[in-house]
Amino acid sequence: MTIQLINPADLPPQATYTQVVVAAGTAMVFIAGQEPEDVHGNSVAPGDLAGQARQVYANLGRALTAAGARPDQVAKLTIYVAGYTSDYLPVIEQARVELFGHHKPADTLIGVARLARPEFLIEVDAIAVK
Repeated sequence: MTIQLINPADLPPQATYTQVVVAAGTAMVFIAGQEPEDVHGNSVAPGDLAGQARQVYANLGRALTAAGARPDQVAKLTIYVAGYTSDYLPVIEQARVELFGHHKPADTLIGVARLARPEFLIEVDAIAVK
């Protein structure tokens, strides 16, 4: 599996993600939106975006492992944030780095009115190629 990360000179530079990802491999892995829940389905860190983001990315890591994939094989993320404001971004990025380190897949961040449960502040889904 190879992932080529491309930041074209004629697109704005990004510190936290890559503009274009070319992924080649033998299997695609689609990870459903991971929510801030523990293994029993209980909400984690109500009202705490940092705590919920850490849980979401930890769940994403476990889902990747279950599929035999690694974080560095993720090509695309979609991040959904309830009531998004720009001061949330550093909090989300810190939790993301805990899973991905220096790997920066393409991403889309979408502010939403609410998620599946009213106490959820963040949800993340992913596409990996292994």
